[in-house]
Amino acid sequence: MRAGKKPKAGGMGNMQKQMQQMQQMQRKMDELQKEIDAMETTATSGGGAVTVTVTGKKEIKSIEIQPEVVDPDDIEMLQDLLMVAANEALRQMEEISQNEMSKLTGSLGIPGL
Repeated sequence: MRAGKKPKAGGMGNMQKQMQQMQQMQRKMDELQKEIDAMETTATSGGGAVTVTVTGKKEIKSIEIQPEVVDPDDIEMLQDLLMVAANEALRQMEEISQNEMSKLTGSLGIPGL
């Protein structure tokens, strides 16, 4: 830098603009997370014998069991059906959540977001 020349102040304004953009992105992500939290997905197992619904918060909302699969002599089968349906519903919700977030963050071009 030559004597008598001051550095340009453009760097500070650029940083403020980037901070505003990041704050705006954070607000959008918060809004999107609220939308995802309100979503639900349902999965079944045993040909519809067990149905599990989970929320976007990845909490089980309901479990429905058809009476014909309730066999006191085969509790393990019912447990397996519940586990399969619950895990599938949670997997689906995770996929939905990731897809929705990637729509928002994909435009940033930042790996890992």
